[in-house]
Amino acid sequence: MSRIAVVRRQDCNPEGCGDFLCERKCPVNRKGINCIEKKDKAFIHEDVCIGCDICVKVCPFKAIDIINLPQELGDTPIHRYGRNGFHIYNLPIPIFGKVVGVMGRNGIGKSTAIKILAGALRPNLGKDEEVNYDELIDHFKGTEAQIFFEKVKKEEIVISYKPQQVDLIPKVQEGKVKDLLEKADEKGKLNEIAEQLSLTKILDNDIKNLSGGELQRLAIAAAVLKKANFYVFDEPTSYLDVKQRMRVSKFIRDLADEDTAVMVVEHDLIVLDYMTDLVHLMYGKETAYGIVSQPKSTRKGINIYLEGYLKEENIRFRDRPIKFIEKSGAAKLSGNELTSWKNIKKQLDAFKLEAPEGEFNSQEVVGVMGENGIGKTSFIKILAKVLDPDEGEVDEQIKVAYKPQYLEGDSDDIVMSVLALKVKDVNSTLFKNQIAAPLNLEPLMTKQLNQLSGGELQRVAIAICLGQDAELYLLDEPSAYLDVEQRLLVSKIIRDVMEVSGKTAVVVDHDLLFLDYISNRLLVFDGEPAVEGIAKGPFDMREGMNHFLKDLNMTFRRDPESHRPRANKEDSQKDSEQKSSGDYYYV
Repeated sequence: MSRIAVVRRQDCNPEGCGDFLCERKCPVNRKGINCIEKKDKAFIHEDVCIGCDICVKVCPFKAIDIINLPQELGDTPIHRYGRNGFHIYNLPIPIFGKVVGVMGRNGIGKSTAIKILAGALRPNLGKDEEVNYDELIDHFKGTEAQIFFEKVKKEEIVISYKPQQVDLIPKVQEGKVKDLLEKADEKGKLNEIAEQLSLTKILDNDIKNLSGGELQRLAIAAAVLKKANFYVFDEPTSYLDVKQRMRVSKFIRDLADEDTAVMVVEHDLIVLDYMTDLVHLMYGKETAYGIVSQPKSTRKGINIYLEGYLKEENIRFRDRPIKFIEKSGAAKLSGNELTSWKNIKKQLDAFKLEAPEGEFNSQEVVGVMGENGIGKTSFIKILAKVLDPDEGEVDEQIKVAYKPQYLEGDSDDIVMSVLALKVKDVNSTLFKNQIAAPLNLEPLMTKQLNQLSGGELQRVAIAICLGQDAELYLLDEPSAYLDVEQRLLVSKIIRDVMEVSGKTAVVVDHDLLFLDYISNRLLVFDGEPAVEGIAKGPFDMREGMNHFLKDLNMTFRRDPESHRPRANKEDSQKDSEQKSSGDYYYV
């Protein structure tokens, strides 16, 4: 076994633990050998560490990991973020003519891996300084990676990279959308690409006024307009609605040909399944180390990921599989009517919202589907009494808990204090076991809200909502910023809380697999974005999905092994059969 020691500097707090508790408890240090050294933070000498794990157990801030890795990985990581920092082993490899996906948890090294391939990060092979291409090529001798880096060095492979954080674009770019795209346009295809990505109407808009979805499509367009033969996309569908996700998926899929390779990091499993030919799984421990698996066919790779076990490597990276229930599509409800609405109308500037009539029942989860800018959030705000309707009525005799779409994370309040203030029974066994523990809130308790990542802030916001004493829980885009496993875990938590408590949840989201997993019924919004939105339903699952997917011109089937929903390839035999029968939802 090879052993690595990881100390998360942001969590290590020598003053808080009484002056390096780990160093005082280390049995090697007690023998007079310098294993854990006092610096500004704890520093562990891996060559003398015996792997006893005492420092891991005594650290009150969970800042230390001692990891024994399989010997076949070798002692040399592809990259290490400093001594006692995050390690990554292996790399995904692009294949010309294919779209290759990379999937795994947040903090496992996916972005690091593709940054190395894209040339945005020069690896160090575990040393204290980055290595040059010759050293990199020598390290990968006899592998596909050697060939790849040789071609990159010779400039036979030209790379275009779309980074993850598109919200930073307005901070580094000024001017109109058209100005940025004209600078990027090496192909002379600006108008064509703008049309395909629905950017035509915003070409004259100022970049600083764009929404998240518009920034995402702008970043994709800018990447594709560059003359390259290897395109890398890090989370290309965040901020996009379902219709935009599927359109972007097809656009990216069509980039691959015999002269072009494409690589994608993506958390939406339906999108990943639809756009990729092969996937690499990444496993390990978040913020400690990540290992890239050998490539798998997309269907097999996603099923392996859900199972949590890599047979070839004999690695179990999750203690239990993620199971999908094969649904009949019909609603199975035992509860009575909880609340209802009638003839709701709301004018918001030029946008008009209508919700003619509907009801929610107790002990159910209702998924809410529709494009961006079509009134979903406005309707939820009316239910939450944040907005008042211009006309119509909502039954107001119930308690409501509301998690908004946009999370406020600029406060320096401590998570523990915020939970205590917002959640009445924060110390109850029910809250701890059913909500806090599954959401892994313990490591966040002593952090300030403004120190949390987007995913961490999302988990806290979900806990605050579900922990309140209410009859109706309204959650707007709870899967945003979460990885695949966290999304499915959150959906299970929401569903279990509603079943156990007999309460009702209404969930707005753009991840179809997430909504399929969680929902008993569906509320579907039709209309024209930024002009008019009409709430229809709630429908049972089959009717609601058929209504929504017909508008997308897409059909879904069930995977025979995992029972997860899968989008049929357009014009495939299965797609044609289901469309002709009118069964757009899985059969």
